[in-house]
Amino acid sequence: MKPSQISNPKVAAVFEKYPENMKKKLLFLRQLILDTAVATEGVGEIEETLKWGEPSYLTPKTKSGSTVRIDWKEKNETQYAIYLKCTTNLVESFREKYPTEFKYGGNRSIIFDENDEIPVAELSDCIALALTYHLRKKANNKRKQRAKSTTVSNVAKR
Repeated sequence: MKPSQISNPKVAAVFEKYPENMKKKLLFLRQLILDTAVATEGVGEIEETLKWGEPSYLTPKTKSGSTVRIDWKEKNETQYAIYLKCTTNLVESFREKYPTEFKYGGNRSIIFDENDEIPVAELSDCIALALTYHLRKKANNKRKQRAKSTTVSNVAKR
């Protein structure tokens, strides 16, 4: 993973404020998000911005995914996390798929302790699922709509 430059000065300023040990961890997560986005079909360009003062990664052109945020909080100084929109079922899905690989914060985050060994392949999968959340939701809705119209059509034929 070759680190990419942070082009948004406000995001760069947030990274500069992190303690050095956490900055390295969060830059690793950032790069994993960016690399996963490039490798995941349908995601398209990622916008790096701030939401709630946290580095955030969006898919504004394709609108394929849910926002992924990363941050370190001073009140939990040995932890950092990936945050997801709590109204999605993403964390619930991750918990089902990876029950022991991660520590979860309710329905909104994956939490890491500073000495955790990160299961990169599994985390990359979770990130890909977040960055394609709306794509998959649309595909599921289309399948349901087709199934519903087929059922209605079959009932009408009787």
